[in-house]
Amino acid sequence: QVALVESGGGLVQAGGSLRLSCVVCGNIRAANAMAWYRQAQGKQRELVATSTRGGSTIYADSVKGRFTISRDNAQNTLSLQMNSLKPEDTAVYYCNADQVVCGSRFSYNVWGQGTQVTVSS
Repeated sequence: QVALVESGGGLVQAGGSLRLSCVVCGNIRAANAMAWYRQAQGKQRELVATSTRGGSTIYADSVKGRFTISRDNAQNTLSLQMNSLKPEDTAVYYCNADQVVCGSRFSYNVWGQGTQVTVSS
């Protein structure tokens, strides 16, 4: 069973919106910190937003006011609502969890497979 499964990427025009989802195997509450990262072609992976179990959130300066990270404990899902998208937001977006408990298996620093977001100008 895959620990993190992302969806929601796609192609959108500048100014548009997309919502990414990351379904967690097991109980999302097992993770203290969950985050979205992105990696543009030829660049290093960078942190986009972080959410803690206690409800704290942190955003990269480049996405503040445009992106919102949220957890749905009932659906074991981490989401990233992206509004006012810009061409420079184009990247592969990855979900990350500091801990996932899937059945009897404990995994640490877990990454999803990534989902492509492309913003056209």
